[in-house]
Amino acid sequence: MSLSTEFHAVNPTTNTLLNGGFINTTNSELDVVVQQAVNDFDIYRKKDKNQIADFLDQIGKEILNLGDALLERCHLETALPLARLQGERGRTVGQLQLFASFVREGSWVEAKIDTAQPERIPLVKPDIRQMLLPLGPVAVFGASNFPLAFSVAGGDTASALAAGCPVIFKGHPAHPGTSALVASAFEKAIAVCGMPKGTFALVQGNTNALGTALVSHPSIKAVGFTGSFTGGKALFDLANGRLEPIPVFAEMGSTNPVFILPEILKEKATSIAKGMAGSIVQGVGQFCTNPGLVFIQKSASADEFYCQLTQNITETPAGTMLTAGIGKTYKKNLEKIAAMNNVVELAKGKSATTENGGVAMVFKTSIRNFINTPYLVEENFGPSQVLVEAETKEQILEAARNLEGHLTATVHGTTGDFENYKELFDILELKVGRILINGFPTGVEVCHSMVHGGPYPATTAPQSTSVGTQAIKRFVRPVCFQNYPSFLLPNALKNENPDQIMRFVNGAFSKEAIV
Repeated sequence: MSLSTEFHAVNPTTNTLLNGGFINTTNSELDVVVQQAVNDFDIYRKKDKNQIADFLDQIGKEILNLGDALLERCHLETALPLARLQGERGRTVGQLQLFASFVREGSWVEAKIDTAQPERIPLVKPDIRQMLLPLGPVAVFGASNFPLAFSVAGGDTASALAAGCPVIFKGHPAHPGTSALVASAFEKAIAVCGMPKGTFALVQGNTNALGTALVSHPSIKAVGFTGSFTGGKALFDLANGRLEPIPVFAEMGSTNPVFILPEILKEKATSIAKGMAGSIVQGVGQFCTNPGLVFIQKSASADEFYCQLTQNITETPAGTMLTAGIGKTYKKNLEKIAAMNNVVELAKGKSATTENGGVAMVFKTSIRNFINTPYLVEENFGPSQVLVEAETKEQILEAARNLEGHLTATVHGTTGDFENYKELFDILELKVGRILINGFPTGVEVCHSMVHGGPYPATTAPQSTSVGTQAIKRFVRPVCFQNYPSFLLPNALKNENPDQIMRFVNGAFSKEAIV
């Protein structure tokens, strides 16, 4: 990466180069960017909560000020419909506003105070106070499938900035024009709010070298990543091999198992099948929460379900995949599954009319074959699904116990089903970050209680989430202050509680000042 080289975005519908060249960031340029973030970290982290909240709000305003130019460029680079992108822009701005309100309220710092007891015998108890403080400059990688909501101004960036950490953002090479436009909104927000220049920077490149250099940089303190297992695991290993290991919060894919229980299948086989078909093909299946795996017990109702699902999938037109590379990998994986023993094709969507078209596919296999074929549980990023047919409840539970970590699990059932399958819920609590009842996993609500994460290999950090305000805790660490004079303490820990936040004082939550 010693020389700057130009690259272009590619229109995935036509496979033609789009106007506007982008230059790979060099190592020396990266050093300058990271050093600026290091220099400005001490300034940014000491901004008060209202200044940071106003900054997050201003970023959202500047993104909206980009107008249709942002949506149009994004559409050209991703082939995602304009209506979808308009909604995604709303989600992006909304999560910035959510973090702004969260920071403005302020209690997220988890202030804990144990006041001194100078008369305690036999040992005097010191004054001890604790709160969460930002880690430092953070590296964030853009995702391919959400060019706005999981990209430059996405949840990783919003949560890191909310925590008080500068962000160096590695744009996804599939949509560099979109990334550059959103980065310009950051520049304007930084100027309007008087934030230091090093609070945010965009670096671009279409090789793995830039990402490697970014994660390897000794001044980077944490990494946020959304993408493939291969990419996430490589960054995780790299970060842990550094002289100073750093945390990597990587979301790396999931097949999001769905369990359809017997009683509800008798009552709603057709409606569940219709909903399932829509969930499989939503966004051409390019969601990290796509329902790629379904468990169902053999019955006449199951046959009704298969029939309706087949009808809906067969009528589904092929959609354009995000990139040619994603499209090729998807097709290769379909061919591999189709060639497996004891796996049958249940349904296939309409043929693709373009080179980069993704055809919907549903396969069916037995529970025993599934357990003996580990590949069937791996994510195939696109509109496909594997249906696993069991003979008994015990086989369903056995399959659940054999699952590795996933982002979500969904259970369709009646009250009677839930009573009969109580053990299933106990198992799933240990396997996923989010359990849904009688719904479909595609679509993630951005709110305080959301968990978008899960045990390995879905993520590298099962104790965290990449969506929702809990994500702020990825980029902070607890610091304890013992016997500090009041004037040296952060506002959150001062006796008078000037920020009026909720604190844990001597074993009880309170907003009251300490007298």
